[in-house]
Amino acid sequence: MPSVQELSAPYGNFMFAPRHGPGVCRTCFNLTDGYDRCYACSETNRALDAMLPISYSVANEQLHHVLATYKRSHGLTAHRFQSELAAVIWRHLSHHEACLARAAGAAHFDAVTAVPSSLLFRDDVHPLHHIVAELVGPTRSRYARLLRRTGTPIAPHSFSPDKYEPATAPTGRSVLLIDDTWTTGANAQSAAAALKSAGASTVAALVVGRHISRDHGQNDRRLRELPTPFEWDVCAFCRPENSVKRHASSPRLALRGGG
Repeated sequence: MPSVQELSAPYGNFMFAPRHGPGVCRTCFNLTDGYDRCYACSETNRALDAMLPISYSVANEQLHHVLATYKRSHGLTAHRFQSELAAVIWRHLSHHEACLARAAGAAHFDAVTAVPSSLLFRDDVHPLHHIVAELVGPTRSRYARLLRRTGTPIAPHSFSPDKYEPATAPTGRSVLLIDDTWTTGANAQSAAAALKSAGASTVAALVVGRHISRDHGQNDRRLRELPTPFEWDVCAFCRPENSVKRHASSPRLALRGGG
């Protein structure tokens, strides 16, 4: 049985860890032309208390390919990509869930759920629910299906508090939302708004890939300035000098079917 470290290690060769700083959106870590927030975040309701991307997902590059393929493939291909993404999420949370909780103003997260698909017909079979509920060790025992896609027509990449509805009331609970991709943030922000309307005390999002284009502005240069290979011990909310190497023994990922 491959370990979390073994399954996630290849991703370190093509992931880019976002960092706070000048020209980086304070909400979603998009690369901007010197603004504190990117256009999408300045125009979208900010219901989330904090958002942490594991990596940039560069258009038409490897992480983008995985995030597009894992939910549309079948059989062994789906099994492999889902297992690898579960390992990436597991490894990152093992080091940095506490960083995200602090950024959101929470002591910890009581419940974990996945952002539902924006497409009603895909929501019940979306593999992210299976990954968070069954494959990722740090989330398995806390997973709850808290949200469902409503039948309300919503334009793609648009924020709406009517996009999702609570499946279980999260009254008084701090919730960790997990999503695969952040483009405009409309889905995660809509999910957070629905959770807070249903009584959640705190909502933060962990996103595997913050989508950007290498060809836009100075993005290519700025991506090349980020540390390589990917540093698992450092996230966008903690500094290298404060990072502590932990989890010397790599946990084993239970591969429970391919989806």
